[in-house]
Amino acid sequence: MLFRLDLQRLFLLLTIAAVLLTFANSYYVTYQVQKQLLINSTLEANRVYAAKLAETTNNFLQNAQKQLAYSANILSTDFDNEALLESEAKRLYQQSSFFNSVSIINSKAIITTIFPLTIPVKGLLLPPETRQSFNTRKPIVADPFLSPSGSYLVSISHPIFTKNNEYLGYIAGTIYLHQNNVFFNLLGQHPYSDGSYIYVVDRHKEIIYHLHKNRIGDHVQNNPVLDAAINGQSGSARVVNSLGISMLAGYAHIERAGWGVVTQRPFDSVMAELDVQLTEVIWKSLPVLLMVLIAIWIANRFITAPLQALAHHASNMHDKDAEHNILSIKSWYFEVYELKRAILSGLAALNQKINQLNIDTNTDPLTGLYNRRSLDQKLEQWREMKQSFAVIALDIDHFKVINDLFGHDVGDEVLKQLSQIMKETCDKNAIIFRNGGEEFLILLPSTKQSVAQFFAEKLRIKIAQHEMPIEDNITVSLGISYWDSNSNDTIKITLKKADIALYQAKRQGRNCSIVHS
Repeated sequence: MLFRLDLQRLFLLLTIAAVLLTFANSYYVTYQVQKQLLINSTLEANRVYAAKLAETTNNFLQNAQKQLAYSANILSTDFDNEALLESEAKRLYQQSSFFNSVSIINSKAIITTIFPLTIPVKGLLLPPETRQSFNTRKPIVADPFLSPSGSYLVSISHPIFTKNNEYLGYIAGTIYLHQNNVFFNLLGQHPYSDGSYIYVVDRHKEIIYHLHKNRIGDHVQNNPVLDAAINGQSGSARVVNSLGISMLAGYAHIERAGWGVVTQRPFDSVMAELDVQLTEVIWKSLPVLLMVLIAIWIANRFITAPLQALAHHASNMHDKDAEHNILSIKSWYFEVYELKRAILSGLAALNQKINQLNIDTNTDPLTGLYNRRSLDQKLEQWREMKQSFAVIALDIDHFKVINDLFGHDVGDEVLKQLSQIMKETCDKNAIIFRNGGEEFLILLPSTKQSVAQFFAEKLRIKIAQHEMPIEDNITVSLGISYWDSNSNDTIKITLKKADIALYQAKRQGRNCSIVHS
């Protein structure tokens, strides 16, 4: 005899299947959306970080070349004075801490002076392959080479000329690529905790900095990110590295040396983070799902036409009109009403979890302020709306000292209290962002620069008077700029102006606010 399901069991099985498929489809859609958001966020974060490293490295090289230029000017007046040469090499090495060694080469390509005197190379003739600085006779950052002492290094040099433009030689500071130095300490501040890492290549795509020092000196081929970086471009892309690992990379060009810097994170590491988030959503949604299934089991024996309509709409809960469609079903008896309410409750709970995921990706977990991703979204929105605004860049003075003296827990508490002060002081239209570390940005829509300066001073005084969990109160430095939607300046330039004003406030003694003129 042919077995046929009765109507009660048939509707029970169909309804349960519809609900389970709806939840599975919702999770899948959520996963795909969050996956793309995380990829975009990681690419942007790496791009910004690479650009910041490139800018910092440029500043480092600029300062180093200024030091060398100053010494070259001194030596040009009395180049034959051996005591002066030795004194200047020693002073430059000990004063700047930029270099692993300082050397002076005369017009015959002979090393006349070197400090420190750890390796006996004084008086040696430079090999032809190490004479880039000697032949160029211009301030340059030389390509990596093997020195007469056997060290693999990069040389930053400045030529020495007399007042009559007679070439006397050059002075050079070296960075040993297999030893610790200020340059490596600068790049080594990256935490590397999430599998990401940094590397730097010269204009010939030879690695000059890498987390694993055994990679220094390797040549990297067939990498479009490196090609773009050394050709003066910056950006982000998903690439496969030389080990066959898929990476989300940000890159930037170090203009002063012609180098490229890349920050990248394994794609699988980013996806693992997403898996953790979605697993948490699933576990927290299971009780709601169980409640829905129980409600279906209780109501199935009262299934009628309204329940069929309910099952139909439940299978399309991912549609934007799903909630409206379910509400429109006439629940003219109790069982249909309860089932409809349970499904709506489940949909609301799922949407709440999704909204919470969006909040988590847009806010700073320590302070509760908006993060850099939210800043980019808001600025893009205001740019399209042509919304003029003032921007205040705020930075805690000597925050590193607070962390060093009192520990990072106290430093975190200072950041949280500072964030609370800003929330209480700002009006409802102001938007506050934690830009990273102890740096914050405040956007004031439709606010003139003079008003923003008045507010910045008010905020600065309030912060200085607030008792923090340390021995002394903290102070902040603030930089102010204004973006007029009718001007030719970009928002990026406006933010840069705020940064410039902030650094000017730092240079003027801190605990003050400066408006970019």
